[in-house]
Amino acid sequence: MNKQNSQGFTNFRQNIRPRLIAALKVATFAMSLVIIMGLGFYYSVLYGAFGDIPSEDDLRNIQNAVATEVYAADGALLGKYYLENRTIVKFMEISPAVINALIATEDARFFRHEGIDTRSMFRVLVKSILLGDDSSGGGSTISQQLIKNLFPRQEHGMFTMPVNKTREAIIARRLEKIYNKNDVLTLYLNTVPFGEDVYGIDAAANRYFNKTPAKLEPEQSATLIGMLKAPTTYNPRRNPEKSLARRNVVLDQMAKYNYLSKSKAEELKKKPMGLNYNRESMSDGLAPHFREYLRAEMRNWCKTHLKPDGKNYNLYTDGLKIYTTLDSKMQSMAENSVAKNMSALQKTFYDHWKGSKPWGTNMEFVNQAKKQSERYQNLKKQGKTEAEIERIFKTPVPMKVFEWNKDKPGIAEKTMSPLDSVIYYQWFLNTGFMVMEANSGQIKAWVGSISHRYFQYDHTMATRQVGSTFKPIVYAAAIENGITPCTYFANELRTYSDYQNWTPQNSDGKYGGYYSMEGALTGSVNTVSVQIIMQTGVDKVVQTAKIAGITSPVPEMPSIALGAADISLQEMITAYSAFINKGYRVKPVYLTKITDRNGRILQAFPASGEKSRVISAETAGLMTKIMEAVVDSGTAQRIRWKYKINSAVAGKTGTTQSQTDGWFMGITPKYVAGAWVGGPNRLVRFNSISLGQGANTALPIWAEFFSQLYNSKDFKYLSYEGFTPLPDYLASQLECPPYVENLADVPLQDVVQDTEELNNNSDESVVFQPKKPVIPNGPNNQPNRIKTTPPNAQKPADDPEKNKKRNFMERMRDIFGRN
Repeated sequence: MNKQNSQGFTNFRQNIRPRLIAALKVATFAMSLVIIMGLGFYYSVLYGAFGDIPSEDDLRNIQNAVATEVYAADGALLGKYYLENRTIVKFMEISPAVINALIATEDARFFRHEGIDTRSMFRVLVKSILLGDDSSGGGSTISQQLIKNLFPRQEHGMFTMPVNKTREAIIARRLEKIYNKNDVLTLYLNTVPFGEDVYGIDAAANRYFNKTPAKLEPEQSATLIGMLKAPTTYNPRRNPEKSLARRNVVLDQMAKYNYLSKSKAEELKKKPMGLNYNRESMSDGLAPHFREYLRAEMRNWCKTHLKPDGKNYNLYTDGLKIYTTLDSKMQSMAENSVAKNMSALQKTFYDHWKGSKPWGTNMEFVNQAKKQSERYQNLKKQGKTEAEIERIFKTPVPMKVFEWNKDKPGIAEKTMSPLDSVIYYQWFLNTGFMVMEANSGQIKAWVGSISHRYFQYDHTMATRQVGSTFKPIVYAAAIENGITPCTYFANELRTYSDYQNWTPQNSDGKYGGYYSMEGALTGSVNTVSVQIIMQTGVDKVVQTAKIAGITSPVPEMPSIALGAADISLQEMITAYSAFINKGYRVKPVYLTKITDRNGRILQAFPASGEKSRVISAETAGLMTKIMEAVVDSGTAQRIRWKYKINSAVAGKTGTTQSQTDGWFMGITPKYVAGAWVGGPNRLVRFNSISLGQGANTALPIWAEFFSQLYNSKDFKYLSYEGFTPLPDYLASQLECPPYVENLADVPLQDVVQDTEELNNNSDESVVFQPKKPVIPNGPNNQPNRIKTTPPNAQKPADDPEKNKKRNFMERMRDIFGRN
């Protein structure tokens, strides 16, 4: 029996052996084939059979699309331009809690592999593929995930997954040969998306918690890292419950890998989400109108500047840093001043027109506004007929509209027809306000409207009638052309037959007496201003305006003395700078430098704008002194009694016909600033001069701003500065009454001062004008009969006394200089 069994076992061994050998051969062949195919597949991916593999040089020069940032002069971030809202941060600027949450959740063995975690891959292979357990994760390391974000996957049919996984593994190994672990983590956190067009941990921390990455708490870090699995699904704003649950999973992972104690993790899991959502749009943040203006300028700059690779810079992806002259504190004060005063003025405007409309029954005005609306333009582009558009415009729909929320811009949800919304917006008064450092031309504050979100038109650049703010230009031209400050003019109605029997009138309807130039400007007397421009020459005034930087067309008509020309606030700011700068106007500047993302300066800009001589230094100083009287005792005196500003201020109010535009242009020893207020159409205005005058609409914005400025600890020192004082012998040239009932009451004084005294005082900041009150000749003091020498008339015979005066003036100009 035993022999039989032994013989059977021997036969079995003899029979099975050849089979085993054959099986081993097959297995060996198959394994060899798999290895060969695997190696062939690997090398085909490596050498680009399925697409290029980034080289080490490519990986050393990884450039994410980075937002361009705009900075104020004091370093505050004003805003960004971007396609992907991303700002690059360094490793040391990221909270350790973020790093710990990322490693615990996405790659626990991050510091123990070199880009590929074979143990993790094997675990995924067994549990996910063989056992169908999805809890084991995807098996990709942080480096591989980074590669997937930097170099998007491609389709390769049935080979898509193995090709992409192999490709990512190859690049990940290559990446970790170039970068250390901290660099990889930093690159990853600067790259990954967090939903809502937010990329990178800096933008995510700002968007969801209004913080920098360095200040994120562990539970906040867990929220953001939890979003990486599915940014939309786990968005804390859109899906707070899912986001909270995902956050707690991340906290558990942090406890599992000893980044948190279990008790601490449980404590944090009980905390609410604590979301502090900070949605950014172009309309958010400081100076949106300025940033929109800058966007257009920078796009042109990019067209003419090349990167090292020979390509043009891209404003939205190259991470430029733009440094501007704006001061964030002053800009904030400017915006607060606009909001405070315009909200109050709007309430007054509603009360003023209660029960009626500024435009009355003029529906053509409303129809024109409708056709200019964005909604109408879009419907036309869609090919809608007028009948279809009319039906759409009369159908009520829910919408969000602008409204004042106390003294701040707000949003209201209303149901109204688009046509009603067009009418609704016609009621709003708007404004433009700008502040410029007078000597340098640096723009410090720029407010283009009451709300950029709803009123994107920039009113600092809009041209509107400037009213009496043009008068200082007229008076400066007059002094430059020989009319003295103590020349007296009759305050009487006159009709100018050469100009279609035009009869200019005073806004207060009062006439009589005689005004010096100072008195006429202080009281904004229209009749006198027209006499002055007629005696000076309209052409000379226009020429002075152009030299002063006014580029808008100025008609050669005497009505420009009353501000009939349409000029922008920016142009008026430039022109008024000549009064502070000893007769030089300065071109506004708003940039200091532009750098690349690494801080390398691409272009530096001059600290000061280009200067051009407009008027003599003596005329500039004289005009400043005359405009001080406007503030001390004239149409702008509420700066003193209402706003309690006792510092050096000079300026001029302006109100156009029917109160359609209100202006105030003011200068201080350091700044020139201006405000305009008006409606979207000239029909939208106050029907009362007391309410609609520039002193009541625009001046309060200016005064509120400087009141805030002078009461702030950062700028209070400016309130102690004064205008350059005039020496006594020059100040005396203004010592004549601003107004007299009769010319017989005016004492005559010597015209010419001791020339030796003048020669001993050559400081360009002082002014000189003859000090004798001059009475125009001719019957009834008619301007067309004033006995002055016409520009082209033959010179009279030499008169010793006149020569003495002329030589004196020539010597004076030599002393003070004039271009």
